[in-house]
Amino acid sequence: MMPRDLILVRHGESEGNVASKRSRAGDDSLYTSEFSARHSSSWRLTDLGLRQAQTAGQWLSENVFGGNFDRHYVSSYLRALETAANLHLPNAFWRMEPHLRERDWGDLDVMTDAERKKRFARSLNRREVESLFWAPPNGESIAHLCETRVFRFLDTLHRECPDGRVVVVLHGELMWGFRVVLEHLSPQRYTELDFSEHPFDHIHNCQILHYTRVDPETKQTADKYLWMRSICPTDLTKSRNEWEPIIRRTYSNEELLKYVVKTPRMIPE
Repeated sequence: MMPRDLILVRHGESEGNVASKRSRAGDDSLYTSEFSARHSSSWRLTDLGLRQAQTAGQWLSENVFGGNFDRHYVSSYLRALETAANLHLPNAFWRMEPHLRERDWGDLDVMTDAERKKRFARSLNRREVESLFWAPPNGESIAHLCETRVFRFLDTLHRECPDGRVVVVLHGELMWGFRVVLEHLSPQRYTELDFSEHPFDHIHNCQILHYTRVDPETKQTADKYLWMRSICPTDLTKSRNEWEPIIRRTYSNEELLKYVVKTPRMIPE
């Protein structure tokens, strides 16, 4: 049995988030030799990131079990550790879990936007075709991290904390992996969300995803996660903030064929 409630929290704004954002705007000044020499696991939170973590912790304390959980898990990357500590959850004892590290961006890690586009333009174009299965050169696809890390961590929860309340501090792209697995997102749906410009479809810094087996209205408990809510505590206009049912879609024969024929054949009979 899985935990009754699983709460995923993305880390606050990090040094890497700021450097990447400025680079996409044409300013590569933060990519100094010292910054580029560090592995992305050593990025710290910015002052804004610290405030975001504190705001998220306050929201959890006021809205989710008084901030009390049976298990606390965190990625070993510094920005996640710093976020977890600054949530200030009562009686928290965090377990560092290697499966919760951020997606591996391989050769594209700690690289300016311009350099990525210059050196890996062909690979980046492939991402737009099928982003769930795309992997950066020598890196990791979302599909792969689902298979190798998300499922393993969920198996850990199944063994170690059945029927409990669990909070996890981790990374945005790994949270997408959890969404794919727990909500059974199709490759097409994942790609739509990945390239969506609507703020509700993003996972912002300190975004919270709350999965539960307990019906929010009847309080009856199911044997799997059937409800989810997404909250951005630092700006509630960026999230839906309401419980939504998780619909694990099935397909008729006709629906499968309709899905397939959207892609034309390249080789005739």
